[in-house]
Amino acid sequence: MRAAARRGEWEGSTAGHCPHHQQANLVVLPADWAAEFASFCTRNPKPCPLLEITAPGDPVPRLSAANADLRTDVPSYRVYRGGELAERRAEIRDLWRPDLVAFLLGCSFTFEHALAEAGIRLRHVERGTTVPMFVSGLRCIPAGRFQGPMVVTMRALARESLSRVLELSARYPHAHGSPVHVGDPGEIGIGDLGRPDYGDPLTVEPGEVSVFWACGVTPQAVAREARPPLMITHEPGRMFVTDLAREAAPGS
Repeated sequence: MRAAARRGEWEGSTAGHCPHHQQANLVVLPADWAAEFASFCTRNPKPCPLLEITAPGDPVPRLSAANADLRTDVPSYRVYRGGELAERRAEIRDLWRPDLVAFLLGCSFTFEHALAEAGIRLRHVERGTTVPMFVSGLRCIPAGRFQGPMVVTMRALARESLSRVLELSARYPHAHGSPVHVGDPGEIGIGDLGRPDYGDPLTVEPGEVSVFWACGVTPQAVAREARPPLMITHEPGRMFVTDLAREAAPGS
């Protein structure tokens, strides 16, 4: 998957791919913003579960995928300048600088494979679309210049499978763990499920319930308030696939 991204052959969603490996959100910041963002992640482990922080200037995630290059091995990137989305890119080699620090954050695509193996239907995976993501009314705990709303993913799941979903996802705290909300989206400040802020809409069918997880796209929403001069991220739904086993906790 990484090689395909590097060659420009894969720009789509990584949901449903590489079932035995962890997937990760990417955030790249200048070194003078890195300590504050690390603190933000520590204070907000649900949306930002830390898997790895690279050394300044090093594009290789030596703990997560020692033969990878974060400048080329993500299917698609976003570049934010001053908190605003400036461009989308297939690779970022020419933007890389000696002061840049990369953060890899756990992703809920990691535990989706466990749900699928348990026979739980994931319709966005079936359809080949990107899971819908919403900027919620839930607020993150501030850390220095970083503060703002929590982004959440939504999956429409069969009501009778809910207890199993809660049990399975809770086993993956390094991939957002258990949901932050189940049921009425209005209770967490989401007005219209048909208009996600990121990803593709997904209708809740009869017999299904909306289930919301904290999401690693949260830093992209927080950037609008923090306004770092440069922040590079993955395109939502297009994750970095690590070498880490799906069940492995960070540092193990």
